[in-house]
Amino acid sequence: MSDVVTFTPNPALDVRSSIARVTPDHKMRCETPMQHPGGGGVNVARVLHRLGAKVTAVYTSGGATGERHHRLLHLEGVRSHVVPITQETRESFSVFETDTGSDYRFVLPGPRVQTSEWQAALTHLRQHWPKRFLVLSGGLAPGMPEDLYAQLVREAQAVGVPVVIDSNGEPLALALQTGGVALFKPSLRELQQLTGEALANDADIARAAQSLIAQGHAQRVAVSLGESGAMLVTAQEAWRARALSVPVQTTIGAGDSFVAGMLWAWLRHEPAAETLRWAVAASAAALLAPGTALCQSADVHRLRPEVQIAPV
Repeated sequence: MSDVVTFTPNPALDVRSSIARVTPDHKMRCETPMQHPGGGGVNVARVLHRLGAKVTAVYTSGGATGERHHRLLHLEGVRSHVVPITQETRESFSVFETDTGSDYRFVLPGPRVQTSEWQAALTHLRQHWPKRFLVLSGGLAPGMPEDLYAQLVREAQAVGVPVVIDSNGEPLALALQTGGVALFKPSLRELQQLTGEALANDADIARAAQSLIAQGHAQRVAVSLGESGAMLVTAQEAWRARALSVPVQTTIGAGDSFVAGMLWAWLRHEPAAETLRWAVAASAAALLAPGTALCQSADVHRLRPEVQIAPV
């Protein structure tokens, strides 16, 4: 039994290339692409595995693209369980513009998953609950019901498994309404949308997050603030971390690395401030490599002491 199980309903084979400048209408001849196994929960599992956690990635997979995705994940040594689907696993394509340092990300909707297929995924998860945390990460695939995450949260809560969720839209809103979410990670924009408030400063952000906690939507809220850093809010306290200054190769995968770093610290029973420190270090380490290579353990450990944490 794994300490952590991640579920990725709509994984992607991440393809990344680069070009001097992106221009319309003309053929753009890119550099040799790199490929990584992607999707929110898959990425969280990859980072947790590197840090030394016992983790299993559960995800749907179909066609030749799904086979390549699974082969790449297997080469990294990540334990996984594939839920076969009829249609082809999607690709996500990103282009790094070397002249400006900008990433252009093209995200496809993904395959339509049949009822019997997503039900098979739920059946597997019900039979293989993790010892410590269930991570629900990424958007749902076409054909999946919008309350799929909510179903899993309720069932995990019934067996005493805390749930970490990193998603958006109606699937996230329905999951939060169950009262069984241990942690969710909105961006500042997503928190603004959830609360309908501008949230102009740290105090506003902490107050809004604690309001959601008081309503029973989650036990902890980790707010990613992009270049400004991040916050971790509980019912009793709020902590703020400044972003680290590192040479940025890409921002893709930084959020998934953040979640994994926080979970790694949580598995080690670290206090709230230290869980935020690990999360920010993992997020910063993910910026050092192109594409979705994600963070490396040595970089996370090296950067962690540099993260400055202060109470809000």
